[in-house]
Amino acid sequence: GYRKVFEQFSHAIQQKYPDLLIQGDNYPPPATRAIAAQVLSIVKIVALLLVVSGQNPFAWFNAETPAFWTWATQNKIYACMMLFFLSNAIESQLISTGAFEIMFNDVPVWSKIETGRIPSPQEMFQILENHMRLNQAS
Repeated sequence: GYRKVFEQFSHAIQQKYPDLLIQGDNYPPPATRAIAAQVLSIVKIVALLLVVSGQNPFAWFNAETPAFWTWATQNKIYACMMLFFLSNAIESQLISTGAFEIMFNDVPVWSKIETGRIPSPQEMFQILENHMRLNQAS
């Protein structure tokens, strides 16, 4: 994903500007999405434990057992794999921001969130050169 793009950009920038310090970090998701991902993770673990142990949580609430739950308890391996991979995919989407933010001396110079795209290497070099010139002029 974006980690590979960051590594490619940082390698190209280091080659052209060896004295420039480059740092990369994950951009945090909004709090509501992070909490939703944590809740989903807990629900996943509880559901996996219930399927593996053969428990029927619907009986606890005097509710009719849905067909998917009967299937899941009869096909534990498939059900657990599906539950695990599907919930992980949803969790990843919840915590993924799609951000690729570039700052120069703590000043934002590019935002994928705002522009909707990653800059080309030529754009990146042009941005860096402009900011370096501005810093030297100050």
